[in-house]
Amino acid sequence: MLERDRSARILLVDDHALFRESVARFLDGEQGFEVVGGCGTVEEAQALLREREVDLVLLDFDLGQRDGLDFMRVAEALCFKGKVLLVTAGVSDSDAASLIRRGISGIFPKHNSPVLLAEAIREVLSGKVWFDQGQLQKIIGRAASKEDEPTPFAKLTERERQVLSFVFDGLANKEIADQLQLSESSVKGTLQQLFQKTGARTRGQLVRIALEQFKDQL
Repeated sequence: MLERDRSARILLVDDHALFRESVARFLDGEQGFEVVGGCGTVEEAQALLREREVDLVLLDFDLGQRDGLDFMRVAEALCFKGKVLLVTAGVSDSDAASLIRRGISGIFPKHNSPVLLAEAIREVLSGKVWFDQGQLQKIIGRAASKEDEPTPFAKLTERERQVLSFVFDGLANKEIADQLQLSESSVKGTLQQLFQKTGARTRGQLVRIALEQFKDQL
């Protein structure tokens, strides 16, 4: 969590200079953000992380001859304690799983709006995660299919799995109820069961616990 009244220090790592500059201009105009640098290679990012304190890295996956996984290995070697949000035009499910295993806090598609990017940054800085819901479902489903040990998620009923799937989609209780042709109170009851079985207290925690639960199987 950030200290009160201090702007979040953000580093942009993307090999497209025009994209970096446009994002930097937008973020510099947003309250609570300070762009402390921008670079296009893993080597440049490594040097900047050694020189400057950074709270959040906005990371592209394709970085010329290297990629986001290379950056995460470098960040780990440097004992980087900040957050990493992948901002990308596309990443495979297997690479996304590897990035999650290495500790990224989210995946943000580049086709989304700058306003939504600012929202994603604030969520990640507050300790939450931000993932494209469709990809998140595929990643969790892929991991769950490889899970052999008993876990809270392995013990879910079919209804609980359905509701959890719609939570990953970002649907509200009423929308889930409409999709499953249930009452809203039934959906709330199923969510309470999910919270009890997983130890989560909010939807965001439920998503994070799911990611942590399957992290080693990704």
